[in-house]
Amino acid sequence: MKIRWRLRMAAAQREVWTGTELRRLLADKAGLELSSASVSALFTKEPSQVKMSTLAALCTALECTPNDLIEVDTTPIERPVTPPRLAASQPKAAASARGRSMPPL
Repeated sequence: MKIRWRLRMAAAQREVWTGTELRRLLADKAGLELSSASVSALFTKEPSQVKMSTLAALCTALECTPNDLIEVDTTPIERPVTPPRLAASQPKAAASARGRSMPPL
């Protein structure tokens, strides 16, 4: 599974070109005050995690949906096929006539 952060593309499609513009939109439309460094990091790097409140604020400010900001590829990962295990060809321990083994001593 691959996840791509598409904030820069979503912002550009809405003619938001800089972190300063995005920061202003977040404050005006969503009431979220973020530092310049935080907005810059969101704008230029793929975050390892995003708070739901921040995601909601980004969607409000840019008038978009989470699907516009996060692209998830759910294609299953192909794994090499492993051959099935063969049963041991050695005879099992001696069993009684009724098919039961003796309890341990």
